[in-house]
Amino acid sequence: MNYTLNQLQIFLKVVQTGSVTKAAETLFLTQPAVSIQLKNFQDQFNIPLTEVVGRKLYVTEFGKEIAQAAEEIVNQIHSINYKTLAYQGQVTGRLKISVVSTGKYVMPYFLSGFISQHPGIELVMDVTNKEKVIESLENNEVDFALVSILPSALNIERMDLLQNKLYLVGNTQNSHPNISLEDFETIPLIFREKGSGTRTTMEGFIKHKNISVLKKMELTSNEAVKQALLAGLGYSIMPLIGIKNELYNEELKIIPIKGLPIKTMWSLIWMRGKKHSPVSDLYLQYLQQAKAEIIEEKFSWCEQY
Repeated sequence: MNYTLNQLQIFLKVVQTGSVTKAAETLFLTQPAVSIQLKNFQDQFNIPLTEVVGRKLYVTEFGKEIAQAAEEIVNQIHSINYKTLAYQGQVTGRLKISVVSTGKYVMPYFLSGFISQHPGIELVMDVTNKEKVIESLENNEVDFALVSILPSALNIERMDLLQNKLYLVGNTQNSHPNISLEDFETIPLIFREKGSGTRTTMEGFIKHKNISVLKKMELTSNEAVKQALLAGLGYSIMPLIGIKNELYNEELKIIPIKGLPIKTMWSLIWMRGKKHSPVSDLYLQYLQQAKAEIIEEKFSWCEQY
């Protein structure tokens, strides 16, 4: 056996996500890179670790046992690193945060200063849709979650970070300059997938206004929605925070319409009664002190819309 720590970590992430593609996204690697490392790891065993049935990847019973052992090894490595840094007088530990997909435009700015101050801290940030974010919080798999819609079914505590505004957005070249609520019956609307917070907010607006819509397509990320808008495929109600560059470059434009923008709040949430680790406690203290400065420095541009 001559497997590497990197191979163990990649295999473990494939098992956790159930997909080579999702593992690659989480690890910020290309899909071919993950596939190669997974194959190299598999080549060291005579028994299959995974199998593909109907284009879906399944972990074998043997693979599940190897994944459990891999997790124990990875955790021991983290423990060695933490103890070494602690011995040197640095703050150590792991901070785990689950973030709804649009929150990737927000959360890094509220983390960078903290991580810079404490290089011994390992950050694990999972970016996914709202349903999975809430599930990871409820299962106590993370310290915090970033959401723009508070979960009504959970007993949580929260810290509000930044206002979230959602506008009707279209392609600068092809969009109609004036659109009314009645026009929603004829203009092609692009939706996020079910389980997305943006989708929930958009559907809530449509229902509240009691209007019929022409649903053009459904896409699984804000980036995909942006590309569809840029290609002139339709319109969508999108968070302002995710279209900064496209607005500055005059590729996309906000279309004024009655009832918009929808205003929600980006909030960091955690389960009420959760016993915070020293690292997560320290992070909350950091946010209390630095939040206003971060908003002024990184998000003041939002005020012009």
